[in-house]
Amino acid sequence: MLIRMYEVIIVLIWSVMRYSILGSSGLSVSRACLGSMTWGIQNTQKDADEQINYAIEQGINFIDTAEMYPVPPNKETYGDTERCIGDWLSRNKAKRKDLVIASKIAGAGLPYIRKSGLITGDAITLSVDASLSRLQTDFIDMYQLHWPNRFSPHFGKHWPNYVKPSKTNVEQEKDRMRDILKGIKGVIDSGKIRYWGLSDDTPWGIHTYLNLCDELGIDRPVSIQNEFSLLHPKDWPYLIETCSFENVAYLPWSPLATGLLTGKYIGGARPNGSRFTLMQRNGLFRDTKQSELAVVEYCKLAEKYNISPSELALMWCDQVDGVTSTIIGATQMSQLSQNIDAFNHTLPKECLDEIHQILTQFPATF
Repeated sequence: MLIRMYEVIIVLIWSVMRYSILGSSGLSVSRACLGSMTWGIQNTQKDADEQINYAIEQGINFIDTAEMYPVPPNKETYGDTERCIGDWLSRNKAKRKDLVIASKIAGAGLPYIRKSGLITGDAITLSVDASLSRLQTDFIDMYQLHWPNRFSPHFGKHWPNYVKPSKTNVEQEKDRMRDILKGIKGVIDSGKIRYWGLSDDTPWGIHTYLNLCDELGIDRPVSIQNEFSLLHPKDWPYLIETCSFENVAYLPWSPLATGLLTGKYIGGARPNGSRFTLMQRNGLFRDTKQSELAVVEYCKLAEKYNISPSELALMWCDQVDGVTSTIIGATQMSQLSQNIDAFNHTLPKECLDEIHQILTQFPATF
């Protein structure tokens, strides 16, 4: 016990934010990335300012946003999260050079964004210009495709035969991807973005873009962000292996499974203002009986090691081989402080072994 207490004290004294290289970009980014999708609905400009300032003080230099934020997405608040960041940047211009800011272009499905149109080369140009205006910056460090044009196995569509790849016109998809890449080349050449990446895509998507980039002489994607957590580890090992071998940074989003892994929804609880009271069109597909059973076990394990369930889930995600930076978010400063602190510590082997036992019992809860 004395040895264990001594080890914990040493970790607390020497803990500092760590950094990783963002794929082939050469950019150094903090192991925790500040997500922003609550700014504009669940959080105000004042809240966003407080979160950004605190995150920077803790060593975070990586902020992720998207043109469709905040969530749940709607016409009235479309673009407001980027406006929150832009407002902060307008008052903190000297700090811009120290930050890596990433945004995303929305795909089809939202009538008020380019009339639900697919991502195209022309859409890239329009979207980047609009984001630059809202962000009040001259360039975006990394610009991402929020989801593929094709029907893909994400957002609850990963079970057998929900997506039927045999029905996809592959050559048509490749032609659309070539058009997107030409748009990306245009905004890179003009200095409007520095690098680009993917989101909610697959190993095929990564490899096809890599091959097409080589074919067209266009910069390769440097990253991909996909949903990944103790309740949803479907990218391990196949997609993460692809990322590691091809030098594409892997950025997990929703490492707390939209809040499930905090334990706050156990027993059907719906705390006021929580995300489950504001769910968007995808519904509550993550909230299953298996999810709850797994969360209960993870909460017990966190209590055993005297940490919060959130810290357990985030520390686990951070130690997965191939993970570059984990996207976190919070509506309250107490949540943000706890979440960031998780990246300053590591889980002991005994705890990781016990996590593995639970994970193998509940490998795919939604």
